[in-house]
Amino acid sequence: MKNNSNDYVTQVLGSAVDIDAEQWNGLLAQQQVSSPFMRHEYLAAMEQSKSAVRATGWTPRFLGVFRGGQLQAACALYLKAHSYGEYVFDWAWASAYEQHALEYYPKAVIASPFTPVPGPRLLARDAAARQALVHAAVNWCAKQKLSSLHLLFASDEDVTACETAGLMLRHTVQFHWTNQSWVDFDAFLASLAQEKRKKIRQERRKVADAGVTFRWSRGSDITAADWDLFYRCYERTYHEHGNAPYLTRDFFHRMARNMAGNWLLFVAERGGQPIATSLIGLEEHGAEKVAYGRYWGALERVDCLHFEACYYQPLQWCIAQGWQRFEGGAQGEHKMARALMPVKTTSAHWLAQPAFADAVERFLAREDQGIANYLEQLEQRSPFRQR
Repeated sequence: MKNNSNDYVTQVLGSAVDIDAEQWNGLLAQQQVSSPFMRHEYLAAMEQSKSAVRATGWTPRFLGVFRGGQLQAACALYLKAHSYGEYVFDWAWASAYEQHALEYYPKAVIASPFTPVPGPRLLARDAAARQALVHAAVNWCAKQKLSSLHLLFASDEDVTACETAGLMLRHTVQFHWTNQSWVDFDAFLASLAQEKRKKIRQERRKVADAGVTFRWSRGSDITAADWDLFYRCYERTYHEHGNAPYLTRDFFHRMARNMAGNWLLFVAERGGQPIATSLIGLEEHGAEKVAYGRYWGALERVDCLHFEACYYQPLQWCIAQGWQRFEGGAQGEHKMARALMPVKTTSAHWLAQPAFADAVERFLAREDQGIANYLEQLEQRSPFRQR
């Protein structure tokens, strides 16, 4: 398929393995911000481990925009048979389609499966190539007679390209922690309001008094036994909530083999026995070092163990190691009590049916005002001391 502008040629591929890994990662490295969750190894592992494939409702389609035989832009697109694992909720849109005897599924998403982490989704050499990629994706979806296209947790560059192309923007709120060059965890606590400081100390004391200690390993120091332990904890916690885990054991086996340097594992132990784990993603892009709270699980119940494993241990590690930011994942207003502050994230949407596109646009305008009011209210509840 040929684009009219700049002699771009678009190819639609059926798998991550059909696109050159070195070229893909090279494009990713050129973006203003990066993400381990858009690396070729990560996306390929989603497929090869059977985590994000047709059978689970994620049919991969990789779009590449070429010029002169060279890859200029690319994105990971998935045909979705449902809206699970996206964290930008459009169930009401699907219901409205159904009520009008229209098919909402399959739809298309440009995203990192099961990974609500903001970052680049449209990998491009320049703004023109990124714009060509957006148009190619929309045109392909229209030709396939898909109901819609959704680009989730986009970077600022992606948002600009999508808005220029006429896609509708939608905002959600996440909670991220920023290191203010604290010398240690106590200095961090000292920056908080007294009630927040007291609460964190109480929660940490409950875990310590229960006889729980922690150790951490990074990269190749995470042993095969640790990865097996992690998956036992992760799988059990999903099953306790009545769900099967999104990701298979083979996915994490591939992470250990191909992306070990992007992972940090905390292990909670009591009486010499492991009882819980927390797995953190890591990314160094230029001078910026970012940690991402991703997965956790426990074999035993201990009061406040989740807070310790998923927040306090990672924050303490970030301070000690000089990492600038910790992203706590989707939703969770309770994270503000741990000094993770609200951040607006953005997705972009195209709907093929004009009447529904108009209705969604009106809805998004109302929702956007609600998000703005919500952010304003959250900012007034800062956990930090007033100076």
